[in-house]
Amino acid sequence: MKFTIVAVGKLKERFWVDACGEYLKRLQPYAQTRVVEVADVDPARAGGVEAAREREGAAIVAALPEAAHVVLLAIEGKERSSVGLSQRIDALALRGMSDFAFVIGGSDGVNDAVRARADETLSFGPITLPHNLARVVLLEQLYRSQKISRGEPYHK
Repeated sequence: MKFTIVAVGKLKERFWVDACGEYLKRLQPYAQTRVVEVADVDPARAGGVEAAREREGAAIVAALPEAAHVVLLAIEGKERSSVGLSQRIDALALRGMSDFAFVIGGSDGVNDAVRARADETLSFGPITLPHNLARVVLLEQLYRSQKISRGEPYHK
């Protein structure tokens, strides 16, 4: 199994880097996992929000593995429990899917090309999460989903 997380922007603070690094380390025995960071574009320098979204969107789409099942994180997406996420990944794997990509867009959202490329959307609920925190939560939930799938205890 392969997981690719495509995220707009770099983690700047050490605590975000450490938290993501911990879950990436934990995920490695279960799935080849990588994070691809694409540059966030300043709307003031790009000619407006839409132009910035277009440039970020092009970079996101270019970073997605061609055959991946793409899941866009979006507040209006489908909410799933940890068990539900695990079951969804397992169901897709049983249908032959082994390459998954998860997209965390920029602060102004994503363009239509990214939405069109997404096979589904996932929401962590109606709250707004900082993008760095969303990345940590996603990595933790992917790790938890793999533990659930194998019937292993989750180490807290």
